[in-house]
Amino acid sequence: MQAVHAVRTVRSLWLAGAALVLLAAAAPAHAATGAPVVVGMRLSGVVDPFEAGYIKSGIAAAQDEGAAAVLLTIDTPGGLDSSMRQITQAILNSPVPVICYVSPEGARAASAGTFIMYSCSVAAMAPATNIGAAHPVGVAGAIEQSKVTNDAVAYIEGLARARHRNVSWAADAVRNSVSISADDALTIRVIDVISPNQTSLLTTLDGRTVPVNGGRTVVLDTAGATIQSRSLGLGFSILHGLFTPDLAFLFFYLGIGLIILELIHPGILAGVLGALFLVGSFVSFGELPFQLIGAVLLIASAVFFLLELKHPGVGVWTLAGTVTLVLGGLFLFNPHVPNARVSPWLIVVVAGGAVLFFGFALSALWRVRHLPPGMTTRNLVGMEGVVTTALAPVGVVQVASERWTAESTAGAMPTGARVRVVGTEGLRLRVAPIDALPSTPTMASQEGGTT
Repeated sequence: MQAVHAVRTVRSLWLAGAALVLLAAAAPAHAATGAPVVVGMRLSGVVDPFEAGYIKSGIAAAQDEGAAAVLLTIDTPGGLDSSMRQITQAILNSPVPVICYVSPEGARAASAGTFIMYSCSVAAMAPATNIGAAHPVGVAGAIEQSKVTNDAVAYIEGLARARHRNVSWAADAVRNSVSISADDALTIRVIDVISPNQTSLLTTLDGRTVPVNGGRTVVLDTAGATIQSRSLGLGFSILHGLFTPDLAFLFFYLGIGLIILELIHPGILAGVLGALFLVGSFVSFGELPFQLIGAVLLIASAVFFLLELKHPGVGVWTLAGTVTLVLGGLFLFNPHVPNARVSPWLIVVVAGGAVLFFGFALSALWRVRHLPPGMTTRNLVGMEGVVTTALAPVGVVQVASERWTAESTAGAMPTGARVRVVGTEGLRLRVAPIDALPSTPTMASQEGGTT
């Protein structure tokens, strides 16, 4: 009997312990100090699939861990509609309240960011921030804009009604791209609170009743909460960083140039790299307010540079290529979307690089490709030519009716000097003055004298 009683006692203790564990798991997460835990995440930059997956997994983790709330700090110019909808759906269906906070000062929740703010249980902003400019943008002419706009208006109006926020301003933000400051947003019920920092925000919201999924409400327990930060991760952070106007522009033009290089001089794998760059740029275009006219201008600039190859130098085609390249960079993205434009300095650098690439490097490859059959740079060894641009010691010489970059083996040489090719290094010739070369032995010397 005593043995049976002992077994029952152990079983009771085990069940009680298990019950306590289950209760602890079901209760909101608390730090070691007993303070509530808030899962902190950051939406920074373009709203893309990487950000969407990161936020969805963070909200799911907060639910599994019994966190008191999710704090999503936002600073975004907008992004992909499909990614935005994944984020808003995750927020709307979360039993854990999601607090969206536009911060730090100077940050904004533009375009897709406005929709995300409207879906949150609490919409908060720091001073000197703004929200709005939510008109949908995309590839010009590729879609019926009125249908897209009407769909976006209906969607944000639904979010506004679900969270009891200003419906008419939400529609205006989509139709007319209006944007307002944090103070104005609070006045017209677009947001719920303005707070200077996260600690102050969580203290202010403590005890407030907010909506969550299924039309239910919960009371926030956030005073003195410990923020458990979750990051995007190194790999996804790198990929997320690629979705910028500057890199999209750079990848697109590099891709064009490398593919042209492969066509002119096959077999150097430039085409593979060019294709990878173009794929990367097209993916970025899908995330950004891309305009087709910009891409057309960039392609036209490459065509103009190619036309210049038939007339080496800096001529009208080079000028046309440079102008269309600059215009293409300026119009590649919708200028009405804040911070979604290519840096003017990058456009200038790429334009200069394009002139050098098409005017010199590609020009030299073009000449090699069009040499007479059997003619290569090695066949030029021993031929005579003339200096057309002074060698110091590198310059330009004319050999076999073509102009070549050359390096003198005898120091500086003036324009007009006669030279002979003594070697090659890739597409560069090594030349020496004819007077400095040893004379060709006479027949007499070869045979040891005359008879």
